[in-house]
Amino acid sequence: MLVRDAMSTVVLTIGPAHPLRQAARLMAARRVGAAVVHDPDTCGLGILTERDILNAVGAGLDPDREKAAAHTTTDVVFAAPSWTLEEAATAMTHGGFRHLIVLDGDGPVGVVSVRDIIRCWSPVRRHPAELAG
Repeated sequence: MLVRDAMSTVVLTIGPAHPLRQAARLMAARRVGAAVVHDPDTCGLGILTERDILNAVGAGLDPDREKAAAHTTTDVVFAAPSWTLEEAATAMTHGGFRHLIVLDGDGPVGVVSVRDIIRCWSPVRRHPAELAG
């Protein structure tokens, strides 16, 4: 199976000046665990994850004053839609992260997470409520 088959095509893109609280609200509303941070001044892409926000809040930082730029990972490993899920999982394992921005052509076309890969590899795809019961 390929990354294009597993990735989420809901790509939340924010700017580096977004406050963490606003980023968290947008991520929650779209039910995604990461936002692509596009910095038009550097033409670079980074990633802000739910864990980045949690670490900032846990450290006592004010999510209304803290900007995404201060918590964005800019040394990003990108995936191609044609990668296998094994290639994506290997990149995540070696890098110690849980999300990959998927690039095709000029920009991001998706995000693939560890959860997406597990969902594809799981032999049983039941509703979470069934598993809790």
